[in-house]
Amino acid sequence: MQRPIEDHALIGDHQTAALITRTGSIDWLCLPRFDSAACFAALLGGEEHGHWRIAPKGADTCARRAYRRDSLVLDTEWDTPEGSVRVTDFMPQRDRAPDVVRVVEGLSGEVTVRSTLRLRFDYGSVVPWVRRVDGHRVAVAGPDSVWLRVQPEVRAWGRDQATHAEFTVAAGERVAFVLTWHPSHEPRPELIDVDRALRESVADWRAWAARCPYEGPHRDAVVRSLITLKALTYGPTGGIVAAPTTSLPEELGGVRNWDYRYCWLRDATLTLGALLGAGYVEEAEAWRDWLLRAVAGDPADLQILYGLGGERRIPEYEVGWLPGYADSAPVRVGNRAVSQRQLDVYGEVVDSLALARRSGLATRPHAWHIQLALLEFLRGAWREPDEGLWEVRGPRRQFVHSKVMAWVAADRTVRALEENPRLSGDADRWRRLRDEIHADVCAHGYDARRRTFTQAYGSAELDAALLLIPRVGFLPPDDPRVLGTVDAVREDLATREGFVRRYSTDGTVVDGLPGREGAFLVCSFWLADALHLTGRTREARDLFERLLALRNDVGLLAEQYDPVHGRQLGNFPQAFSHVGLAVTAFTLFGTGGRTAD
Repeated sequence: MQRPIEDHALIGDHQTAALITRTGSIDWLCLPRFDSAACFAALLGGEEHGHWRIAPKGADTCARRAYRRDSLVLDTEWDTPEGSVRVTDFMPQRDRAPDVVRVVEGLSGEVTVRSTLRLRFDYGSVVPWVRRVDGHRVAVAGPDSVWLRVQPEVRAWGRDQATHAEFTVAAGERVAFVLTWHPSHEPRPELIDVDRALRESVADWRAWAARCPYEGPHRDAVVRSLITLKALTYGPTGGIVAAPTTSLPEELGGVRNWDYRYCWLRDATLTLGALLGAGYVEEAEAWRDWLLRAVAGDPADLQILYGLGGERRIPEYEVGWLPGYADSAPVRVGNRAVSQRQLDVYGEVVDSLALARRSGLATRPHAWHIQLALLEFLRGAWREPDEGLWEVRGPRRQFVHSKVMAWVAADRTVRALEENPRLSGDADRWRRLRDEIHADVCAHGYDARRRTFTQAYGSAELDAALLLIPRVGFLPPDDPRVLGTVDAVREDLATREGFVRRYSTDGTVVDGLPGREGAFLVCSFWLADALHLTGRTREARDLFERLLALRNDVGLLAEQYDPVHGRQLGNFPQAFSHVGLAVTAFTLFGTGGRTAD
């Protein structure tokens, strides 16, 4: 039976990641990259689709688990009548080949432990050929090869197309399992020293976390969110995936299941702000540079998402042999939204470049020319309808948020020219465009009777993205239209607990899809930000506290939350949710932890 989404913990090596349940089972792992085919896909099906469980014989859920302080090294412990045992899981930052390390250690008594390794390449569809070589198990299928090394050797056997092992550990005894992937046509990679790898992994993570200057309330939650964001960064390029999973549902049993193992431009500014606010300049520069490479080319061809290296072709298809999490089908690989027109991303990119410039990141000579080219395209395109921030699969509309972000692109360019006369460009021309967009949005995107901006021109629906209007500077926080919009979004889109949905799916066809979805966590953090900006800091902090309480036992958040059933929903863990957490903490308490009243 599949475990709740929030039952999982994350380990990773800056190029891919694995999800581990409280029963000690790795139910999701793609090798060698985040966007590679999964070799453990039980998360979206059953054990027959691939998993690796290590736990005491006959035991179920662990007694406790936690990350080692300020690291991505996970300790899971069981208490049994015979004694206690710990499994330590981590992925060393790789040199060439990815390794998954699982160290079993006896804590007390004498405990019998079982390991069941069921490799299934290509999303659970391919059973590999397994053989023994030099005392190791080697699994090969097509381009994939996996080596399993156990130190010291224990009794192991094959049955039911899986590799099983059983052994006993007494207090102080250790057995280490190392799973290593490499292309099947290449020789086996060098073996790692497990003890050294563990020491270095803990030390490296703690050294990285120590660079964060934030010392305010809930520092543990902020640092955990930043570590998660770092874990979702593809090291070779600096691209940050939205999540390491595909097709975890927005509605249990529904069809709102998407592949999030790619990099979205919509996340750019807030992500950059979170990294810079936390003092991670190198990561911020890597993300900015990834952004510049990805968007290079004809501005008319700008996409809303790209692959880990900036790849543009991300075809979507359905994996019919996987039933989906909680029978939520279809399971999708790839993302058809890559072909959508979303005009807001032009503003996101320009805003990110402006933030990088103001923050003193190392300049890139071509960045300003890219910014001008994007704005030149936007000058002729901003009046067009689009699919909007939320990638609706319904008809294109005149989304207000898209227009506001077009204004942001013009505004940031005007400000840059005013602050630095050496930059090329016609400030008066872009100032006229900025004023034209602003007037148009205020005339057609605001409902004076209801005292709120709306999701789209002529629409009665609202949108949580409207909460960003004061943050991006389109209107000041004390403007009556902003105050009315914040109140309207709370009334129309917030749940009883105060968490915010992106938009209403009650009897509407905004996104062209059946079913509903949960409260969108980053939107709920946006509401906390908006409440603070509009002078309601106590309410903002109360909401922030309630949002923190939604994290699982190791501090992770999915994309959404179902307040009716008390479950996390959507892909997990979600970078945007953790960016929202960090940014709201900085907004409420300052990047150094100073209280902001």
